[in-house]
Amino acid sequence: MGRAKGEAARTKSRPSSSSTAASLLPSGVTAVGFGGYVGSSPVNSSLASTPDAVPFTDIDGEVAQHLKRLSRKDPITKLKALTSLSQLIRQKESKEIVTIIPQWAFEYKKLLMDYNREVRRATHETMTNLVSAVGRDLAPHLKPLIGPWWFSQFDSVHEVSQAAKRSFQAAFPAQERRVDALMLYSSEIFTYIEDNLKLTPQSLSDKATASDELEEMHQQVLSSSLLALAALLDVFLYSHSEKPGPENVTGELKHAVKARTIAVSSAEKLCSSHKYFQDFLKSQSPAIRSAAYSVVKSCIKNIPNAISEGDMKMLAGTILGSFQEKNPACHSSMWETVLLFSRTFPDSWTTVNVHKTVISRLWNFLKNGCFGSQKVSYPALVLFLEIVPSKSITGDKFFLDFFRSLWEGRHVSFSSNTDRHAFFLAVEECFIWAIRNASRYCVGPEAIYLFQHTLVDEVLLGFLWPEYLLAASSKNQDSAFSTSTLDQSKNGIQSNHKEPREALNSKHSMDYEESLGKCIVKILSGIQRLDNNLFLVFSSKFQADIFDIFHQTEYSSQNVQWVVKFILLLDKHAVRNGEIWPLLDLIGPTLQKSFPVIGTLDSPDAVTVIVTAVSVFGPRQITQQIMCIGLGAEEFLKSFIETIIPWSLKKFSPSTSARLDLLLALLDDECFSEQWDAVIRYLVIQEKVSFNPGTMDRNCISVLAILMEKVKERTKKSVHQSDQCEDWHHELLDLVAVYVVQAFPQFGDSDARFICAVLGGGTIDDKISFISRKTVTLIFEEVLRRLMTFMKDSTFAWVQDVCSLLFNGKKYSDWRLEPSNNLLEMAHFVLDILNGSLFCLNTIEAESELVQGILAAIFIIDWEFSCINVSEDKLHKEHIGETGSRLAFCEAVHAFRCKILDQFLRGFGVNNRKSLGTTLVQSVKCITFVDKFESDNFVSLCGQWTLDVFEIFCQDQVEEQQLLEQFLNKNDSWPLWVIPDGTGARLRTDNVSLSLNAPNNTKFIALVDKLISKIGFDRVVAGLISEASPSSTKDSLTDLGINKTHYSRPWLAAEILCTWKWLGGCVLDSFLPSFVIYMKNGDCGFSDSILNVLIDGALVHGSCSGLNLLQRASVDELEAVAEPFLRALLSVLSTFFQDNLWGNEKATSLFKLLVDKLYIGDNANLDCLKILPSIMNILVRPLSIGAEDRTNDLSDPYSESKLHNVTVDWLKRTVCFPSLSTWQSGEDMEDWLQLVISCFPVEVTERMQEIKPARYVFPAERAVLYELFQKQRHGASAVLNKLPLVQKLLSELMVISVAYCWEDFDEDDWKFVLHRLRFWIEAAVVMMEEVVENVNHTLTNGANDVNASLNEFESAVVISDPFLIELARNALVGFSLFCSLIGSQDKEHTGNLNHLGSEKWEIITDRIFEGILRLFFCTAASEAIANSCGHEASSIIASSRLGHRQFWESVASCVLQSSSHARDKAMKSIEIWGLSKGAISSLYALVFSCKPLPPLQYAAFVLLSTEPGAQLSFTCDTGKVSNDGILNNEDSFETSSAENVHLREELSYKLEKLPPRVLEMDLVAHERVNLLVAWCLLLEHMTSLPSSSPARERIIQYVQESTSSIILDCLFQHIPLELYMGSSSRKKDAELPAAVSEAARRAIATSSVSSSVQFLWPIGPEKMASLAGAVFGLMLHHLPAYVRGWFSDIRDRSASSAIEAFTKAWCSPTLISNELSQIKKASFADENFSVSVSKSANEVVATYTKDETGMDLVIHLPPSYPLRAVDVDCTRSLGITEVKRRKWLMSLMSFVRNQNGALAEAIRIWKSNFDKEFEGVEECPICYSVIHTVNHSMPRLACKTCKHKFHSACLYKWFSTSHKSTCPLCQSPF
Repeated sequence: MGRAKGEAARTKSRPSSSSTAASLLPSGVTAVGFGGYVGSSPVNSSLASTPDAVPFTDIDGEVAQHLKRLSRKDPITKLKALTSLSQLIRQKESKEIVTIIPQWAFEYKKLLMDYNREVRRATHETMTNLVSAVGRDLAPHLKPLIGPWWFSQFDSVHEVSQAAKRSFQAAFPAQERRVDALMLYSSEIFTYIEDNLKLTPQSLSDKATASDELEEMHQQVLSSSLLALAALLDVFLYSHSEKPGPENVTGELKHAVKARTIAVSSAEKLCSSHKYFQDFLKSQSPAIRSAAYSVVKSCIKNIPNAISEGDMKMLAGTILGSFQEKNPACHSSMWETVLLFSRTFPDSWTTVNVHKTVISRLWNFLKNGCFGSQKVSYPALVLFLEIVPSKSITGDKFFLDFFRSLWEGRHVSFSSNTDRHAFFLAVEECFIWAIRNASRYCVGPEAIYLFQHTLVDEVLLGFLWPEYLLAASSKNQDSAFSTSTLDQSKNGIQSNHKEPREALNSKHSMDYEESLGKCIVKILSGIQRLDNNLFLVFSSKFQADIFDIFHQTEYSSQNVQWVVKFILLLDKHAVRNGEIWPLLDLIGPTLQKSFPVIGTLDSPDAVTVIVTAVSVFGPRQITQQIMCIGLGAEEFLKSFIETIIPWSLKKFSPSTSARLDLLLALLDDECFSEQWDAVIRYLVIQEKVSFNPGTMDRNCISVLAILMEKVKERTKKSVHQSDQCEDWHHELLDLVAVYVVQAFPQFGDSDARFICAVLGGGTIDDKISFISRKTVTLIFEEVLRRLMTFMKDSTFAWVQDVCSLLFNGKKYSDWRLEPSNNLLEMAHFVLDILNGSLFCLNTIEAESELVQGILAAIFIIDWEFSCINVSEDKLHKEHIGETGSRLAFCEAVHAFRCKILDQFLRGFGVNNRKSLGTTLVQSVKCITFVDKFESDNFVSLCGQWTLDVFEIFCQDQVEEQQLLEQFLNKNDSWPLWVIPDGTGARLRTDNVSLSLNAPNNTKFIALVDKLISKIGFDRVVAGLISEASPSSTKDSLTDLGINKTHYSRPWLAAEILCTWKWLGGCVLDSFLPSFVIYMKNGDCGFSDSILNVLIDGALVHGSCSGLNLLQRASVDELEAVAEPFLRALLSVLSTFFQDNLWGNEKATSLFKLLVDKLYIGDNANLDCLKILPSIMNILVRPLSIGAEDRTNDLSDPYSESKLHNVTVDWLKRTVCFPSLSTWQSGEDMEDWLQLVISCFPVEVTERMQEIKPARYVFPAERAVLYELFQKQRHGASAVLNKLPLVQKLLSELMVISVAYCWEDFDEDDWKFVLHRLRFWIEAAVVMMEEVVENVNHTLTNGANDVNASLNEFESAVVISDPFLIELARNALVGFSLFCSLIGSQDKEHTGNLNHLGSEKWEIITDRIFEGILRLFFCTAASEAIANSCGHEASSIIASSRLGHRQFWESVASCVLQSSSHARDKAMKSIEIWGLSKGAISSLYALVFSCKPLPPLQYAAFVLLSTEPGAQLSFTCDTGKVSNDGILNNEDSFETSSAENVHLREELSYKLEKLPPRVLEMDLVAHERVNLLVAWCLLLEHMTSLPSSSPARERIIQYVQESTSSIILDCLFQHIPLELYMGSSSRKKDAELPAAVSEAARRAIATSSVSSSVQFLWPIGPEKMASLAGAVFGLMLHHLPAYVRGWFSDIRDRSASSAIEAFTKAWCSPTLISNELSQIKKASFADENFSVSVSKSANEVVATYTKDETGMDLVIHLPPSYPLRAVDVDCTRSLGITEVKRRKWLMSLMSFVRNQNGALAEAIRIWKSNFDKEFEGVEECPICYSVIHTVNHSMPRLACKTCKHKFHSACLYKWFSTSHKSTCPLCQSPF
């Protein structure tokens, strides 16, 4: 009750969670006065009384309005009214509130019946506000309120009941006052409760309420009323009966006496009328039953005298037989009632058939695990045993059946640990109770003992003990116990073998085993205290089981574990409590008898039993029990030396470890020295070790190794480890250690174990050593000797050299290192020692050379391992064989270094660190310059070595910089371009080959680049030391405090910039981004040093850049510059100005510097003149900042005025030169003209979307520039110089003139410009058409060999004259400028002031556009033709465009501006050309190109999706021959769309045949991209078709039948659904990428995906996600039924809910708004049909009337439309039969749900269906519709026999599904 309609049904008898189930279990007294009463069963409250409402007299109008709203049915309205009412109550005076109480009382009673829990809760909150406001004025109105008020405090919903209690407590703060109020109106409360108990579901509410809600409300009324009654009786009677003495009665108030009298009489009356509530006890509702138990219990407790003998007999059968109750919610009150009833009426047992009514039901109750109420029922069992009359049962049989039933129910009782503990506690308590109370059921000692013995034998030994054996051995369940062990189990244990293995596994957990064992121990403690003879029964069985296991040697190792576990349980639950019986009566006797057997066994587990016993009871106590001696020290020591030591050390065997554990466990503090000396001397004979080592037993070393490891573990646990070490030290241990490390061959694996055990130092905290320091030094010297021998044997020369370097001049250099055949074995031996004792080196710090040598050797061997891995592919087979044997050891050294060596090195000495670090970094540098290794992996490896050295050996960044200086020192191959000069740099002037491919230099640069990427530019290049943590390896620039030091390395930066490319990287990818990040922190001095070096180098090696100076070159284009210094300079300038690191001030200073260098006296510096244009191309933009706001203040000599003056000067110098038509090569006019062109760049936005001047120019500049243009125009008109360079310069000059001087142009100027532009474009067209001809010829006449054909394709696409492409590129830029000027002139309506009227130049612009389109179709046709030869040929064509990216981007930009007329002519010309591929095929090849150029692909997409190309892109054949041979267009789409729609193969192939495993493809795979683009084309085509056109319907049917809905799964692989999973489904824009949601919304609003396709390339995950969102939105718009069908098939609920959330948030609102708007605008209404739209409710009401019939149909659009189908409901029908009404309703539903388009169209077709039916047209007998719901055809195919007509599609489906061709009605052949 209280849930919203539509929620999943959930009854109150079945809680929704375990916590709710627990809350349903009442405990204790139901209510003990106010503040303590608890309503325990969850049901709802209601009120049956409905008195007439009090008139709204003297009530404020606003309050009255809200009170009236409380009578509404809608819960939302009630909640709002209650909220408003609460606010008004808080605002108004008390007197005003009093007037509304009568009316409020009336509404209050009704509101308590409300089904909605929130309404009831809000009602009580309003009540709280009201009583707080009126105070004492509430008293006159309590009478009608008190009954419902009390009743509501037992609401099933906790929040509601608590709100009711708070309101009552607000009215009566003191508990006494609350009790007084209840007593004062006790009669009214009892009357109210009595009335409630008489209610029926029908009398609760009106007929409009659902029957299931009424039933829940009725259950709520009954359960709450019963609980209220029980609590009221406890308040009035129970609390009174507890007050001692009769004097309290005399002092009581009269109304209290009266209340109790009324309570007794009312209770008796209710008990009588309801037969002691037996009907309620048998109710189907658990809540009612539970409440009824509470009432009966309250009556028994408070008015027992009122229960007559007859009533008692009547109740006995019901209460004592209540164990058939299966709902755990009722068990608490049930048990309380049963126990109280039995105690109050003990004779009641004689009135029932005990076995049938009580016992049999109790057994079933226990066997079923108390039906889930373990926490309540198990604790009550022992109380139940107390009350069971002994005469009513047979003692031994009863208890045996009791325990068997209880035990049988255990497998369903363990839903939680709490349940398990409750079960075993019940078993323990009941068993001990039965043992102790045996005299109740037996007469005489013998009978009592026999009864007790039976229980022990049958219960404890019958199934408790065997179950424990099985549980304790559950890990070895496949191994069985002996037959004698398990066969002794009786009935209980037998059930275990019938349980499945899963039940055993879940039952035999650690907790289960622990709980069962504890239960047994507690039972044994109880038995032992009661009767030791009974305990001996178990002790005998325990010993027999152990003996049985020991005698079964095959299984002793597996099953003895239960003994150990049981001993530990005895310790935990008995020994620690001071009990001594486990040792004296159980374990001691058992071990005494077992010790001889254990001695004969070689079983570690058997010895473990004794070890465990020693750890629990103590060494002397166990020795006393085993040896039968006293506790004295002498006897104990004698037994230890003579018996225990020989027994423990007699031989090396599998049980040796366990025997040594026992040996150490038996060491006693008082006798420790004597015991330990005896152990060592028993193992080591000094004479044998000193004089004849070969005679020493190898087993002794193995035993010593194990023993010392165990001693170390024991010492670690000691608080005083140093003292303990001294205690364990023995001189014989030193002797053995030196002997073992020098002996060869070694004894075996135990050698290293022994050395590590006595050395210690396995961890940084391990300071435990059992030998002297001198012995430690000898051991590690031997370790170093063997490591050096291994290094000298390396196959890498650098390893041998480094080894010599490390030990040259040291005291170990004179060692003779002779190779050995056992070199690897020796190496592994010393590595094992280091692995186990590395930190022991800290104890010999004085031997620094020794420690340093060992650590260096480890590093070099680790590097050798890395080298072997990197160089393995380049080694010869014999070399691999040589190194393969070393690889395993090197790998082990690597693992060792990674594991613990770094931690050890952090505490290394300063001088040792610096010395070793320098040696290691020089070694890395030496390795890098080996020509043999040229892989990026190897360079990365060297970089990682260097970083490791820095990290380990540098304590701060100063030390790191010093190591870097050593690392970057000059050598023969390094550096190549620039060398350090103090803190600066200078050019290298010695005779060095300036080759870009110097391998050694580039390899070392690659290594330096790796270091920069790892530790930062600031530390490697800038040499800065931050004030942050010295040891930080992160980006130190995060700290603003930076210190400049003399470690700055500008020479290194210049060297890297000049090198440009290196192994695995280049300047643009890694170095420049790092440089930029550093520069953003403001170290300008460093960058100035680099800049000066680069400028000097560029001037020395001066050469032209070869860049396009019309527009600012991008950083990527700078790679084409050949000269290293100029390329480096331009890349730095371009990057820094582009990222705003430098601004106008820096540009001005550079401009001044370069202008000063340009002139040498009056002559120009030609080297500077060559590099200046490319530099000015970058500087002109920052120099022009603020030019538009220029003032007359010329105080700054290097401001914009300086640029203006210098530019004018350069222009005038250029004007002085003769015309380009007379220019000859070799003159410097070219450089000056290029310099001028660089000063007037044009700005081209991305993808040529806009072209405009890049800076503001002054009139003087424009005038001189125009003068230059005029001079060149006149010269070119007179004489045409065809030199390519002249044409290029002229084209560039023409572009900048159009950009900056177009306002000065006259008509002749424009004619000259346009004709030259057309000429250059046409020249490129001719060249590209030749390319297409060559490609086509290669296809038709090429070689059959694939490789030869590919070579021919490569030759065919070679551009014969690249200058033509450059000229055409410049021409396209100029033409784009011209078109933009025409557009702006047309928009501004300025007339033809500049001769730019669009009509004047229409003809020539069309010709130019046609030429551009021919260029476009040339490259498209080339790729289409090559695509016929395969992917590789197509890739060759596509790749050829990438070399001229700007040209083709300009072509694509102009194509998008072309007119449809020009496009049509270009397409027709391609078709007339006669190539193997036409225009449309060419466009498809371009849009699906394997190497996309984004503007070209988008232009191809636009041409395919717009006119005139759209008509040719989709070919649809509308004709179809029907089955009877007649051409029928109307039925043409009724069967298979493949016969009706014939899309072009380029498109249909991608739509119909999805790539295999498409869902497993990469998200940006080429095939996946093409698939989405194909769908975009199809959807764009659907948009262009009218909504009701047959062509569109055929396309829709084609999609449904021929395409796969997997495309939608693909879409949602791109859309981030995880943001809508779970609770995040309520979130919107905060987390979803804006591009996805906006794309979906825009596609729906514009009915186009063009904008998403435009920016799709270059492909990326975010762009694909945006396109996927757009495609999904448009598919929802055009194909809603198609998408809905896919959505309904999704089985992943989380995915479907996320998809629905996305759709509801971003798609549905726009779609719903569009649908409703279209329906509102539709014109299908007539005299019979009308439509009304409600946008607020998302509903459409369609009314159809005809003659005297009519119906109203409501179409409701769900929030996630169209994923969820629309709901259709008939709200009114007149003159229509129910059958027809349902048929018409289903008809409309079919139309609107199958419509792939607008709902308005579906409604129109449905209306036509009605019209046809009323006109007498027969409906199809299959679908019962006149118009087909999918293809909208009429029934035309008639049966020749019965004459009924069918839809073609229906008949086709009937034939295909029934597998026969007979009429569906008459079954005659069709």
